[in-house]
Amino acid sequence: MQITSILAAAAALGAAGVAAAPTVYLCGDSTMAARGANDGATDGWGQYFAKYVATGTVAVVNKAIGGRSARSYANEGRFTEVANLVKTGDIVVIEFGHNDGGSPNKNDNGRSDCPGTGTETGEAVYTFVFYVVQAAKLFRSKGATVVLSSQTPNNLWEGGSFGQGAPRFVGYQATAARSLGDAGVTFVDHFQAVANSYRRLGNSGTNALYPKDHTHTSPAGADLSAQAFAQAVATGMNGTTSLRDYIVANYPRPY
Repeated sequence: MQITSILAAAAALGAAGVAAAPTVYLCGDSTMAARGANDGATDGWGQYFAKYVATGTVAVVNKAIGGRSARSYANEGRFTEVANLVKTGDIVVIEFGHNDGGSPNKNDNGRSDCPGTGTETGEAVYTFVFYVVQAAKLFRSKGATVVLSSQTPNNLWEGGSFGQGAPRFVGYQATAARSLGDAGVTFVDHFQAVANSYRRLGNSGTNALYPKDHTHTSPAGADLSAQAFAQAVATGMNGTTSLRDYIVANYPRPY
């Protein structure tokens, strides 16, 4: 009877240990989402990130949805949906930007953010920074840490020569992280990490990763973006994040 009780207690402790393991939630658009643009040829990098975390350390849950911006993801209640799943110690990666452009004052598509880098509003439409900051605060209130990741680049070799100009939302994501002044919210310049890989890969190699358009990558391109993100985290490219200790020691380096 005593042995049975000990075994039961051990099993309960083991189950508690499994339950307490952190989960990494990924919030983003089609460049992160499963099946990418849903065209049969593209995929999102969130589907490959689990390859670059140490086995058994964290679970990776991809909650990215194609066609979303920070605004529409928030307005559809998707940040809240993820927050309802989050427990203390979890990690949330937020990456938007591809669908946030345009103007809500002209033919509003429900995705465009209010221009600006602060918390200005226009007819209840907020800035990119506002949406990201509010989401980060929500996840922090649940005991999670947050990684604000800049959007992946479009095909930087599309014109035949390398062009590295970053969209404004890359800077906005960094602004959001700085404005919070919270050690539990960190920034990773995923755009720059992938751009570095594209520069080394070259014109023909990079173009081969874009089978349909200049935004959505093939599975191989999505895997490269996941590798670049893992490398940026592991090397502390933008400082230490809560993800760093979970990256596998021998992760493949992108080109």
